[in-house]
Amino acid sequence: MPNENYLYFGDTINMPYGEKTKEQLIEFSDKIFKFFESKGVKAVVMACNTTSATAYSSLKDNYNFKIYPIIQSVAQIIANMGIKRVGVLATIATINSHAYSKEIYKYNPDMEVLELACPQWVRIVEEKRENEPECEKLITAKLAEMLWYSPEKIILGCTHYPYLLGILTKYADAEKFIDPAEYFAKAIKEDLASHGLLNPQTEEGYEKFYVSSAPENFKNAGSMFYDIKTLPELIKL
Repeated sequence: MPNENYLYFGDTINMPYGEKTKEQLIEFSDKIFKFFESKGVKAVVMACNTTSATAYSSLKDNYNFKIYPIIQSVAQIIANMGIKRVGVLATIATINSHAYSKEIYKYNPDMEVLELACPQWVRIVEEKRENEPECEKLITAKLAEMLWYSPEKIILGCTHYPYLLGILTKYADAEKFIDPAEYFAKAIKEDLASHGLLNPQTEEGYEKFYVSSAPENFKNAGSMFYDIKTLPELIKL
């Protein structure tokens, strides 16, 4: 959706979210949503699996914009893939919430969902250490544990994890892995269109980045994901 205007908030001062309590995650999310509300947004994407799992249900009706949580938005798609057994690799908070299994079971109670926490993976990606021998051992050990259960597909249940596919696909076929973000983006576009909320402008939209700490570090680390052209604005919530 290149014609949309995008605001991105990176809560760098509180990361990683996967190690925080539910109460903390609700507090962080509420502050971010209120910030977005002050900017007059029409919709907010909860790209983070952890906050979608822990904070969405408590906050979803509190604001004047649409909220798209990644887990709840893609669960029905995954449930209807025609497979019987799916694995989920995610943060501790996401796994402890059982959000993926709960949401998938709503649409397919017969699907077996195997959930496994990978607590070190986010830091490995953030610090660009995935190719270090010790880090590769940590990654492959968790993958081996999941593969022992023989899942037909494996959900990479954290936005950082697809950046480990270079390692993961050495030990399992690429077709086995599901990046929920791909389905999520399509679902958001379809829903915005169905509600007449797509931006009618014909020129390309703008992008604005905000962070809660260390704008320079965010821009450098973010370069592996996206070309951030300007330094993010520092915001204290």
